[in-house]
Parts: sequence; structure tokens; C-alpha cells
Amino acid sequence: MIRFAHMASAPSSRPAPAASAALQAYASSHYDESGAAHFGIDVAGLAAMLAEVYADRGPGSENEASLASLRLEEVVLARACVAGNERAWEIFLTRYRGPMYEAAYKIAHDEASGRALADSLYAELYGLSDPGEVRVSKLHYYLGRGSLAGWLRTVMAQEYVNQYRRTKRETSLEAQVEEGKQFAANDPPAPPTDARVEAATAAELAALETEERFLLAAYFIDRHTLAEIAKVMGVHESTISRKLERATTSLRKRIRKRLIDAGMSPRQADEAMAETDVRDLNVKVSESLGQESGKLTFYKKSGEEG
Repeated sequence: MIRFAHMASAPSSRPAPAASAALQAYASSHYDESGAAHFGIDVAGLAAMLAEVYADRGPGSENEASLASLRLEEVVLARACVAGNERAWEIFLTRYRGPMYEAAYKIAHDEASGRALADSLYAELYGLSDPGEVRVSKLHYYLGRGSLAGWLRTVMAQEYVNQYRRTKRETSLEAQVEEGKQFAANDPPAPPTDARVEAATAAELAALETEERFLLAAYFIDRHTLAEIAKVMGVHESTISRKLERATTSLRKRIRKRLIDAGMSPRQADEAMAETDVRDLNVKVSESLGQESGKLTFYKKSGEEG
């Protein structure tokens, strides 16, 4: 059984990005349909909100096609919830609380566990935290590429997998200690790698969408089968295969582009990626993907699964 990992990190403290002319025009022409007025957000505020969304999506993400496919009303609702708008939370709960519980029941396979799963996710969405910690709502990481309902199901499945893995890991470690197992010393440090490869990898892992993080972690790091992942996400195995192929291909292309932008020739970028094992990088891959570390290489040899 797979379980959802906590994939998101706290939003950065970077200065608020300025809205481009295209975003300002889009905000003005789509203001009425966005629902922003319900939450006291004016056109300028909507443009600023969209600037933050596209900054979180990453460089080069703002284009005509992405704006045409943006789930605007859902993004506005999510960001208004992040800002603590009570009206937004009322709409969110009315619209999504029932589907969240229904999805949780299907994932956990019993009512009590499903309700506990949904409630724990709601706490993260609302941004509940321990005293003294910064309030960060997980809804900040919804960027409007797909439906908010679909994003919630993916995050719910990931959280379920995380809880299962934490319980399993803690139980396994306790059993090993009781058996007097001697734990091996840490491996020697890996040889240094090109800082540009580390920077490009870290940046692109941080920019991954929620579903991409889950798929990459579940398949490459946790070594779950396509069938297992498909069962958790409630789709056909072939769908997971296509999604995984798109995610890995896109990730490789984006890392390669960053390396070229950093001064490498296309050939140097290809060679650097082909020769690099992510475990040798000074990048916290497991934390970026929300899972324990494992082997994740940029390229697969012919005939290999992972």
C-alpha cells in the first residue's frame, strides 16, 4: 500500500513579483469570471495574485497557452483561502468537504481511517501548525494547472502514503533495535560535482507540481509498481505510465535547459546529465520529492525499468 508524503515546503520569502502587462490585461478582461470580487480583491490584486502563481510555476511558464488553460476561479479561491478569507473558506468547505471525505474513504478503505485522513489534510490546508510556527496553507501549492478537486485527491493519496510509510519505518526500526542489529557506518562522501548541475536539479525539483512529485517519488524512490500507484490514484495503470513518462521527460528537458542557460554547451549538458547520479549531488532529493532517498538517475539504460 502506498501513502502520501508531505511534499511541499514553506513558500519562499522572496519579494512579491510584479505583474507583467500580459497578466494585467488578463486580470482585467477575466475579472468578472474569476470570482475575485467575492473576496474583496480588485483587478490590481488579481494581477498581483497571478504574478505570484506564475512565479511559483517557474521561469518561462507565463504564455498564452498556459493562461488559456488556467483554472482561474479555482486559483483565486485557493489563494483567498491561503490569505485567510472567511468567505473563501465557506465556499471551499461547501464545495469540497464532501468530495474530500468521499475520496478519503476510497483511499483508506474504511470510514474511521478515511475521516481521520480527510481531517488531517484539512488541517494542512487551513495551515494549522504548532505554537510559534509560521502558518502555511498547503493550498499555496495549487497553481491552477488542473482542477482543484483533482489536486486535492492527489494530495490526499500522498498524505495516506506518507502516514503508512512513517508507521512502517518506525515499526521496522524498533524491531531492528530490539534484535540488536548493528547499523552500518555512513558511506564516504561522494566526489564533488559541477555546481551548475546541482543548482539546476535543485531548482527543477523544487518547481515540480504535486502530482509529478508523487509519481517520481513513488516509482523511482519507493519502487512501487505502476499498478500500485494507479490503485491509490484511482486511475488505470496505462494512465500512470503516460503521466510518469511525461513527468520524467519534462524534468530532463528543463534541467538540460537550465544547464545550457548556465553556460554549458548542449553536448556538455548531455554529458553532465548522463554521467550524474542524483545521489552524488548535494541536493536533498528525498526532501524535494517528499520520500526517503533512493537511486534516481537522469537517464535509463535500454531495458531498465527505473
